[in-house]
Amino acid sequence: MNSLVKYVEPVSSPLDLVHLSRQTLGDRELEREILSLFVKQSIQLNERILSSSKLDEQHDLAHTLVGSARAVGAWRVAKAAEHVDLVLNRGGLELSTALSELADFIDEANSMISGLN
Repeated sequence: MNSLVKYVEPVSSPLDLVHLSRQTLGDRELEREILSLFVKQSIQLNERILSSSKLDEQHDLAHTLVGSARAVGAWRVAKAAEHVDLVLNRGGLELSTALSELADFIDEANSMISGLN
C-alpha cells in the first residue's frame, strides 16, 4: 500500500468543506477559526511572494501556502501555489502568469470563506 496521501481537487468548489470537516472532526467553531487564519495567511503569503526579489524566499513562501491550502481543502490554491513553486524551480520564467493565477484562486477561496460566515 502506498503511504503517500492523495489529494483530490474537486472542480465544483474552491473549498472542500467535507475535507475541512474531517480535519476538524466536525467542530464548526474550529472550522471558522482555521478558515479565518487561512484567509489572513493566504493574503500575507501572497503579498510576500509578490514583494520578494529572492527566488529561494518565494519558493519557501509558496511551499508554505501549499501546505496551508491543503489543510483547509483549498485545492485550487494548493495547485496554483505548487505551480508557482515549479516555475521558481525552473528559474522564474512565466512567473507573472503563475502568480496571477495564484492570486485569482486565493481570492476565489477567500470569497467563499467570507460567504460562510
